[in-house]
Amino acid sequence: MIDNYDSPWMDEELHIMRDAVAKFLQKEFVPNMDKWEKQGFVDRDAWRVAGQAGLLCASIPEEYGGGGGNFKHEMVLVEELSYANITGFGNGVHSGIVAHYINAYGSEEQKKKWLPRMASGDIVSAIAMSEPGTGSDLQAVATTALADGDNYVLNGQKTFLTNGMTANLICVVTKTDPSEGGKGISLIIVETELVEGEGGFSRGRNLEKLGMKAQDTAEIFFDDVRVPKENLLGPSEGKGFVQLMQQLPQERLIIAAGACAAIEKALKITSEYVKERKAFGKRILDFQNTQFRLAERYTEARLARVFVDDCAMKLADGKLDEATAAMAKWWTTQKQCEIVDECLQFFGGYGFMMEYPIAKMYADSRIQKIYGGSNEIMKLLIAREI
Repeated sequence: MIDNYDSPWMDEELHIMRDAVAKFLQKEFVPNMDKWEKQGFVDRDAWRVAGQAGLLCASIPEEYGGGGGNFKHEMVLVEELSYANITGFGNGVHSGIVAHYINAYGSEEQKKKWLPRMASGDIVSAIAMSEPGTGSDLQAVATTALADGDNYVLNGQKTFLTNGMTANLICVVTKTDPSEGGKGISLIIVETELVEGEGGFSRGRNLEKLGMKAQDTAEIFFDDVRVPKENLLGPSEGKGFVQLMQQLPQERLIIAAGACAAIEKALKITSEYVKERKAFGKRILDFQNTQFRLAERYTEARLARVFVDDCAMKLADGKLDEATAAMAKWWTTQKQCEIVDECLQFFGGYGFMMEYPIAKMYADSRIQKIYGGSNEIMKLLIAREI
């Protein structure tokens, strides 16, 4: 593999972190992947082990139990999970998204209450955006949270929740004023330990998916579920849509970073395979078609890497705009699907066998073009700036 490129945002501390994370994953997670894939979820204890190793909430301030880093630290984690082909551990949602909503918009009391337990792995979080009737169009959510005394009463249904069967802290995108459209959206934190078993809150089945088999993805239901008003994120109601728009660039860059690393992983294992596998008396790599195809794919991989690195540095400096994040998300995930598909072709029939990592990567890649806002929505966001 052409691996002499070093991202400009990497420094000595991050190199040390990368080595430590890679060793941790090989020891603690990789041996369990087959088990997690079969059972459809990552063991709960894995979250606590990851917390003890400092893998959770790496970019949350130390005063709230986090690692005190920035997005570059999250990048290292996203990339190493992808290099290790671990797609079931929903830390991108937990640490990269939900923790940052709480850190950015939560009260001091909320941050002290939830973030340290998220960093330790005692709490696993999820975000409830999508509904059966709406996905990328967040202004169309139908779930409501209507004020009643000191509580909100939640009604509605959410689906496609990463960590959905495991989470005991869920950030719910809901309407506190349905008559106001997008201006009536608020973010409310549901502590499942307080509402589960009380009636009204329930989880559906662990959804069976095309890929990402080890990731628990669930649907949840609210039927007159009472949540304290103090669980509202932000100083007042109706701030949810703005909060989502402010944080979505980071979510989309997390997806792009994972795509970039997956491309690099696919090319690495494919390069190794075509050097060993022979056809018609010579290595597959010795065919000009193989050489030209891989040369093109390596070029695209480098373009993706340079672009994502630039976005990461901008995000760490608070300068990444929505349109650029959308560009990174759609283009890298599109290339991930194309490149993994082309790499699989070089494996021939073996590429279709699940015992080969490229087959799993093929199945896992497809969702990347859908979640975090579909690629079609990304192009609309970019077009608005033209």
